[in-house]
Amino acid sequence: MTAGIISVGSYIPAKRVSNEELSKTVDTSDEWIKSHTGIGNRHIASEEETCSYMATEAAKDALNRAGLVKEDLDFIIVATITPDYKDFPATANLVQRNLEIGNIGSIDIKAACTGFAYGLELGRGLILGGTAKKVLVVGAEKLSAITNWDDRGTAVLFGDGAGAAVMGSVDEGTGIVDSVLRTDGTGYDALNMPTGGTATPYKPGETPKEDMYLYMDGQRVYNFAVKVNVDIVKELMDRNNLIPEDIDYIVPHQANYRIILAASRRSKIPLDKYYLNMEEYANTSSASIPLALAEMDSKGLLKKGMKILTVGFGGGLTYGGNYIVW
Repeated sequence: MTAGIISVGSYIPAKRVSNEELSKTVDTSDEWIKSHTGIGNRHIASEEETCSYMATEAAKDALNRAGLVKEDLDFIIVATITPDYKDFPATANLVQRNLEIGNIGSIDIKAACTGFAYGLELGRGLILGGTAKKVLVVGAEKLSAITNWDDRGTAVLFGDGAGAAVMGSVDEGTGIVDSVLRTDGTGYDALNMPTGGTATPYKPGETPKEDMYLYMDGQRVYNFAVKVNVDIVKELMDRNNLIPEDIDYIVPHQANYRIILAASRRSKIPLDKYYLNMEEYANTSSASIPLALAEMDSKGLLKKGMKILTVGFGGGLTYGGNYIVW
């Protein structure tokens, strides 16, 4: 038996904020943002569009595309760093509630931008181990809620949205063939939420406002991201006896055009192998890879037998990827 993706789906908030609109409230410009990041727009969720709401809508879309019903699901995995509730309940629990299905298993993954890659491998293990027949894996983020809109360095980067995949048994020769999942905890402070946990709890009247938002050391993250993007793609290719010509698409975490361009040049893999959509959606963390896959599916780009690599990299620091035969 092999396990893989049966269908994908997405949910994008209706509110679309262009660089020009953002420049009215943030000291920046369309030219600066595009030249430094490749981002042109981002979608921002309303108060009602919680992380669990977006995750649920993406799940419904994935089920509809496959002609499945919610009762077909046996397990739910949600990758997010912007859960509805800080510690518990898990956002996956709320998706289970929203779908109004039986008391199936559900968990959250906090692997930041690599979360969906982690989720696919965990889903694969549940299916191959016989624990579940069909697993829902969702990457969902409401990053606008933890973005410091006064910080030009980060305010231009992030957007909201959700992408989902329904996993199950697939034809022999297809599916999730291999995954590489890695962590570099020594870099935890390069991209994190400084305050709110038990190590650094919020103290009324003492905690600076900026410490309540996402923090990123841009140069450290850039250097890390370029290196591990190259490393993960190379490891997946080496382990599976692949050469660049064998790969139909590389679907990276949509963080920054410059990161992907640098990785492409270092690895000597043509840029046109990489599927990019950060121009429209910006950086949606764990949602970015499934959003890209859902968009590719909608465009009819994904054909059976295609060889696809995913690669994620983000806060924690985490990195990893999957080798998928569609």
